[in-house]
Amino acid sequence: QVQLVESGGGLVQPGGSLNLSCVASGSIFSINAVSWHRQAPGKVRELVAVIGSGGTIDYLDSVEGRFTISRDRAKNTVFLQMNSLKVEDTAVYYCNLRETVPGGDEYWGRGTQVTVSS
Repeated sequence: QVQLVESGGGLVQPGGSLNLSCVASGSIFSINAVSWHRQAPGKVRELVAVIGSGGTIDYLDSVEGRFTISRDRAKNTVFLQMNSLKVEDTAVYYCNLRETVPGGDEYWGRGTQVTVSS
């Protein structure tokens, strides 16, 4: 079993920055993809950024150039650096780990609230 715990959310003004962290613990299979998702009130959860098992990185179009995903495998931690934040970035941000092998499991954190408001 794997546990994911996010931190780093908060209230920030438009144009500000936040750095989210997600620490994984437990029996972590080495072949995995990690990602950040977000869900705003009344909207479906959407993929924000992902690091594939081979290291490929992809972003939601609306955050490309503003957000940066990275991981520290030694510390089992995934980061999401968010710059130039906009009001529309307001959401609960969730960390995800998916074992990219047949029959692999998928895990979610409980989320951290990000609010962008003046």
